[in-house]
Amino acid sequence: MANPMIAGNWKMHGTVESAAQLASQLAGQWTDKSSVEMVIFPPAVHISTVASTLAGSNIAIGAQNLSQYDSGAFTGEISATMLSDLGCKYALVGHSERRTEFGEGNSCVAEKFVAAQAAGLIPILCVGETLQQRQQGQTMAVVAEQITAVVDLAGLKSVCGAVIAYEPVWAIGTGETASPQQAQQVHDGIRAQLGVEGLDTSLLYGGSVNGDNARQLFGQPDINGGLVGGASLEADGFLNIAQQLIEQQ
Repeated sequence: MANPMIAGNWKMHGTVESAAQLASQLAGQWTDKSSVEMVIFPPAVHISTVASTLAGSNIAIGAQNLSQYDSGAFTGEISATMLSDLGCKYALVGHSERRTEFGEGNSCVAEKFVAAQAAGLIPILCVGETLQQRQQGQTMAVVAEQITAVVDLAGLKSVCGAVIAYEPVWAIGTGETASPQQAQQVHDGIRAQLGVEGLDTSLLYGGSVNGDNARQLFGQPDINGGLVGGASLEADGFLNIAQQLIEQQ
């Protein structure tokens, strides 16, 4: 059975003080939630602070991005090995903002996926289409191509052993969200592409997930949790979303 997961991507928000405070609030309230794994993705500069704050809790930490290179003269980059050394368990690869704002193509995303796994991190592979691609009926073709690029480099077994997050680009930070039926259709397509080996792969939905739409999204058969953006920056709201996932298990 796929592992249910609620993940909070803090993006480029917060200070050392606010990151520690938010992590402390989550750790204080997220207890005995063995049916759902919680992961938070603070900015890289706050990972150490958050890791110290969460020590002894059952909340995992992830990185929002990583380099495809393990070491070398790559000024400003952070390797998977460094992130693992800081206590990260997961790493986002191919987030729509990395693809659209920073020009990361499918081959780059695949290389980052492989680098993450090589360092012992679990990649969360983000896939999704733009509004224009959806309007042109290309959603499944785009998503399938993004996944295939990683399968070709890493192998199907490696991809199925990771986590995949479907996040339509048109719903990221816009307040718009795919309907539960639209999201389920894509998740079903991903599951079909992975085949039998992917029956236990965790598939998350990301795209303006909030307390109002989470319950219906998490009630879909192939949606195993959520990758939450802005709504993860406030403890009570994020915990409410997490509770809705628990109630679907």
